Amino acid sequence: MAALLLKCYKPLILLCSTSTTAIHVPTHKIFISNNKNFLTRSRFYCSTQLGQSQSCTSTNGTGGPENEMPIHQPLFLHNTMSKKKELFRPKTPGQVGIYLRHLGYEVKYVRNFTDVDDKIIARANELGEDPIDLSRRYCEEFHRDMAYLHCLPPSVEPRVSDHMPQIIDMIKQILDNGHGYRIEGDVYFSVHKFPQYGQLSGRKLEDNRAGERVAVDLRKKNPADFALWKSAKEGEPFWESPWGPGRPGWHIECSAMSAAYLGYSFDIHGGGMDLIFPHHENEIAQSCAACDKSNISCWIHNGFVTIDSEKMSKSLGNFFTIRQVIDLFHPLALRLFLVGTHYRSPINYSDAQLESSSDRIFYIYQTLYDCEDALSQNDEASRRNNVPQEIVDCIEKFNDIFCSSMSDDLHTPVVLAAMSDPLKTANDLLHTRKAIKNALITLGFMPTSSSEVLIPEELLRPFSNSQVLHQLREKALKRAKLTENEVLHRIDERNTARKNKEFGKSDAIRKDLAAVGISLMDSPEGTTWRPAIPLALQAEHVEAT
Repeated sequence: MAALLLKCYKPLILLCSTSTTAIHVPTHKIFISNNKNFLTRSRFYCSTQLGQSQSCTSTNGTGGPENEMPIHQPLFLHNTMSKKKELFRPKTPGQVGIYLRHLGYEVKYVRNFTDVDDKIIARANELGEDPIDLSRRYCEEFHRDMAYLHCLPPSVEPRVSDHMPQIIDMIKQILDNGHGYRIEGDVYFSVHKFPQYGQLSGRKLEDNRAGERVAVDLRKKNPADFALWKSAKEGEPFWESPWGPGRPGWHIECSAMSAAYLGYSFDIHGGGMDLIFPHHENEIAQSCAACDKSNISCWIHNGFVTIDSEKMSKSLGNFFTIRQVIDLFHPLALRLFLVGTHYRSPINYSDAQLESSSDRIFYIYQTLYDCEDALSQNDEASRRNNVPQEIVDCIEKFNDIFCSSMSDDLHTPVVLAAMSDPLKTANDLLHTRKAIKNALITLGFMPTSSSEVLIPEELLRPFSNSQVLHQLREKALKRAKLTENEVLHRIDERNTARKNKEFGKSDAIRKDLAAVGISLMDSPEGTTWRPAIPLALQAEHVEAT
């Protein structure tokens, strides 16, 4: 089964105000090999959005989670162009081009797919399949994996193969403005005609070594010049153009599609740090060459998922697909793992980290479940009229931390840490539960409705605290290679041993289960079990934190 690669980008969560901003997150490119989709994980959370890889664009949408807030919280984002944190000011008040919905922005989220690419063509030829059909199949698998992770679908999702007229028109504009040249059916961008080249990455042209990041072609006027249009080669799909049959270069497609849906001037463009150069640098150059009014206010880039401090990569073979991870861990545990560090920082993948995230998600949902159960036994009036001041203070403190931290360059780890105190008191009052629930909705751990997040049926019906707890228990049993009946049998054996005062045997059973991530809890009502971090990984987790 095709699956997306949990590779290098971390998700990023963007908030909202009541404005519309345009955002372009780097090209969503589907890498195909060995019958799998490989997702370069873009660390972009847009409201309840786990970022996709490569290119996404956004502008003018509608809707939002429960209890939307008016615009009053200033939002600061780190701008790669200026190399500093800046106050976010949308170009058009009331409109924002990525999921900044919690603060009240109207949003239209546009995510584009690269479905014409050297690697896709090579893989399709190996399989004897049409490249566009192959890409479509993997895009569908991508949608499914994003749904598992509670990612909101885009408002618009353009594909390269459907936008050849726009791409060809932009190349014409670049040539007409004197920023490109033709060679035997190929069209290249002339970097020396754009003096600002390197402003985003801080690189100079002399820093570029031929063959390292730029394709070697001795016909080019400058080794750093990059392809806008590639002439057709045997066995490749092609489209007619003024320069002959061929297909677009990678960079031009992103500029053309972002301009088509956002215009040449928009607010936010994002993606993984590895796209700063050459991809985003080239996008800036060609967009400005096509239109001198081209301007993007803020560039946002995320860190990588690593293994043993090395970036996940197909070439190194040190990667996991999303499907592989969620086969053993609940998708919300994976999401919590990704949100657990700041989007611009690297995050190191390990089983211990996933176990810890799974344990935390279970705790959150168990608390909410117990809270609802307790509250169901009291009427609404009694709940509202008996709110201790310390509980009110706890709620207000958490709300303040949530708003200020998310508005300070999307500081999700601070929010998750601050959730500990209200979780401890969540069983005391309905208001506390609502504060936690609102944060969980914004962070993407709880959908607001089935229409907003296309969650696979097995995860959606019913989406409740008890259902999530059930799913988390199932994943824990699978990792432990046990059935629930086997666990209950071991509990019965332990109860018998305790009754017979065989405390050594009783302790051994508890320890054996704890070793595989099954924790036993004794109470006057009897013994129950819950998922836990396996003993062997607990020390590793403590060391990592």
